[in-house]
Amino acid sequence: MTAFDMSVTIQGLKMKNPLIACSGTYGFGEIYADYVPTSVWGGIALKTVTPKPRAGNTTPRLRETPAGLLNAIGLENPGLKEFRQTYLPKMFDMKTAVIANISGFSVDDFKYMASSLEQEPNVDALEVNISCPNIKHGGMQFGSDPESAAEVLRAVRQNTYQPIIAKLSPNVTDITAIAKAVVEAGADAVSLINTLVGMSIDIDTQKPFLGNTTGGLSGPAVRPVAVRMVYQTYQAVNVPIIGMGGISCWQDAVEIILAGASAVGVGTANFGNPFAPVEIAQGIEAYGIARGCSSVKDLVGLAQQ
Repeated sequence: MTAFDMSVTIQGLKMKNPLIACSGTYGFGEIYADYVPTSVWGGIALKTVTPKPRAGNTTPRLRETPAGLLNAIGLENPGLKEFRQTYLPKMFDMKTAVIANISGFSVDDFKYMASSLEQEPNVDALEVNISCPNIKHGGMQFGSDPESAAEVLRAVRQNTYQPIIAKLSPNVTDITAIAKAVVEAGADAVSLINTLVGMSIDIDTQKPFLGNTTGGLSGPAVRPVAVRMVYQTYQAVNVPIIGMGGISCWQDAVEIILAGASAVGVGTANFGNPFAPVEIAQGIEAYGIARGCSSVKDLVGLAQQ
């Protein structure tokens, strides 16, 4: 078989292939160990961490839909101190790029998170979560306004030398305005999309099904939105894009790469198929070779031409 280079570098973040496990779907890298080694991934975006521990939202917090999943977890996590003491030391053996996903409820929270993780040897990049739709304060309120988004990214940039990825929300009028703002503020890359705000009503109780009332919709239903937003963002900013949202097979991954993504996030698909990253990586490679390409980089943005 002809050699095909699957490696990707995103502003200093080096990965063996373009696949990243989406934050919130792979825990801290340990929950799928009985199925596939973490080394199959180019990188793993860890579960979101906040300065203090969070119990998350009230239950129910998950609801399946015909073409996806509603979740309202609410950033449940052990907090920064426990993350650093218990989870980060285990990252030495992961054999993949480690992307710490950070969030907060004020600009100072983001400053604190960035400065605290600056010297951690097991963290290869920071993904700044300004797009979670399932918390009452913070999260999406930062990511829905260009000025607020820029303020957060500027604060993070001033407190770390690590590569910074801004995770963007699709729940906005103009995704390109947010993308331009965070890049100008210092983001090295952008990842999109996070979940779309959705809702489900229990017809027996006649009440909202989720304890949080609304949740984030992920899965195949959101993929056309993700492809469109990656396509538009590629035209608007000159930084790498990590495309995600409903990626379930290699064809989906190729599609979003052609739209402009340099790397691909796989999330909800992991719940139904733990071997998804292996199958998707093999499919991308076979597609690239069949098209006469020498590298996955040759496929990025071809639909723009």
